[in-house]
Amino acid sequence: MENKERYTISIYTENNIGLLNRISAIFQRRHVNIESINSSASEIDEVSRWTILVNVSEDQIKKIIGQIEKQVEVIKAYYHTEDETIYQESCLFKIKSDLLFEERQIQNIIKDSNARIVTVNKDFFVLEKSGRSSEVDLLYRELSAFGILQFNRSGRIAVTKEAMEITKLLQTFNP
Repeated sequence: MENKERYTISIYTENNIGLLNRISAIFQRRHVNIESINSSASEIDEVSRWTILVNVSEDQIKKIIGQIEKQVEVIKAYYHTEDETIYQESCLFKIKSDLLFEERQIQNIIKDSNARIVTVNKDFFVLEKSGRSSEVDLLYRELSAFGILQFNRSGRIAVTKEAMEITKLLQTFNP
């Protein structure tokens, strides 16, 4: 059995209905769980970029990329190791407001974690934290002791350390 590794997949696509379903089916057929998925505008006009995080072997990731690139709307797909990317996650915590004023430890946790208070009202306050997965996990564990009313976490967003050739590739189609 091959060693599984964490890979970040970058997919550049046209923005078409049904593509998400077809891409997720590729992972489903191979019994691969998607750890996180993010879709956004890319650095190229009218091209979307998906960032998907998975734990698979190198052999599996190569096959998955090959299958993804067979989709008509996919312009190009890449995979990257952890060392090849700079990445972040974001999250929001909703916590009872009285804790902010009564528990000095919460204020210290907020300061030490570089979290940011987004809003405060009489019933609750909302914290925002951006950072590595481990930083978000740590803040979650620390705040759990006080009770979290709501928690929401984004998928990974990432850029590669090395230049990607996608812009040059697209210029060949639009001289």
